[in-house]
Amino acid sequence: MAEQYLWHDTGSGWILPANAIEIQPFEHPENPESKRRMVNLWERSGLLSQIAKVAPRPASVDEIAMVHSLDYIAQIDEMSAAGGGDAGVNTPFGPGSYDIALLAAGGCIAGADAILDGVDGAAISNVYAMVRPPGHHAVPESGMGFCIFNNAAIAVKHLQQARGLARIAMVDWDVHHGNGQETIFYDDPSVLTISIHQDNCFPRPSGALADRGAGAGVGANLNVPLPPGSGHGAYVAAYERVVLPALAQFQPDFIVAPSGFDASSYDPLGNMMAHSETFRLMTRMLRSAADESCDGRLLLTHEGGYSAPYVPFIGLAVVEELSGIRTEIDDPYLPMVAKLGWQDLQPHQDEIITAAEALVSDVPAG
Repeated sequence: MAEQYLWHDTGSGWILPANAIEIQPFEHPENPESKRRMVNLWERSGLLSQIAKVAPRPASVDEIAMVHSLDYIAQIDEMSAAGGGDAGVNTPFGPGSYDIALLAAGGCIAGADAILDGVDGAAISNVYAMVRPPGHHAVPESGMGFCIFNNAAIAVKHLQQARGLARIAMVDWDVHHGNGQETIFYDDPSVLTISIHQDNCFPRPSGALADRGAGAGVGANLNVPLPPGSGHGAYVAAYERVVLPALAQFQPDFIVAPSGFDASSYDPLGNMMAHSETFRLMTRMLRSAADESCDGRLLLTHEGGYSAPYVPFIGLAVVEELSGIRTEIDDPYLPMVAKLGWQDLQPHQDEIITAAEALVSDVPAG
């Protein structure tokens, strides 16, 4: 993670205006602390010293323009130089954030290239791109939901246009719908977009089962809008019955996974009950799918996750699973979260997963 990622300033007063006098302003939920604490835990656990590091580099304007309009890019540049502004819907930023956003997108591109080219002469099959600001809500003409540029979508376009890969799958487990990549690739049968999210959480309305793509892309967009309160059992079932069969049918050349940790039980911006072992198991299943279809090529791009105490332990579990290295650090919250009521798959959750399962047959076959 580049130090500059932590300098992206989202200010205070999210939802409430920053100058509200009725109540003391509070820090924006998308602040550096959960990210800083996660990387600190990677270091203290000894994991960071055992894995390859990929140096980020800024994306060029031409690379950002593979997804976003030149007018929008110029607006962000101008606002950043003038002291900051709002990139669209709930996406405040301060001075210098344009350059940091370029570095975030470029970091994801660098991660994708490292998977294809290796790092310092050593082959690697997966990368966790610990970047900030996040990206999966950003659409071509606007930022949204704390996201300025759609980092994961830009990496996908790079893989196709610069590296010649034909079929890319995107699997988004953020608690909020991956509307950005859905919008960008909605009519594109060469990119399979899957989003498992809390139903009607953000943005609204978005992420319905019926939204399956358009034109030639019909069937290449899958949404699994899980009910609030879904936990470990629902997420595992969604992966086993929807994600893995869809990936097996699509046969991607590369998998990109927008990775938000806000489906955890302690997150302030979601109402789900996943825990670190949920994310560990989902990562294991994604790695297995990547091994079977695309020589293990798997890029995770950091998205949401706003519980500063809990995000580090989820992030540790994910990177442990990606690297195959198990540290001596245990998740101290796991005994409490795993025993919450209704963690098993519930009938009303099963109904949604069953409905999504029926759509897998329409996924374009590779």
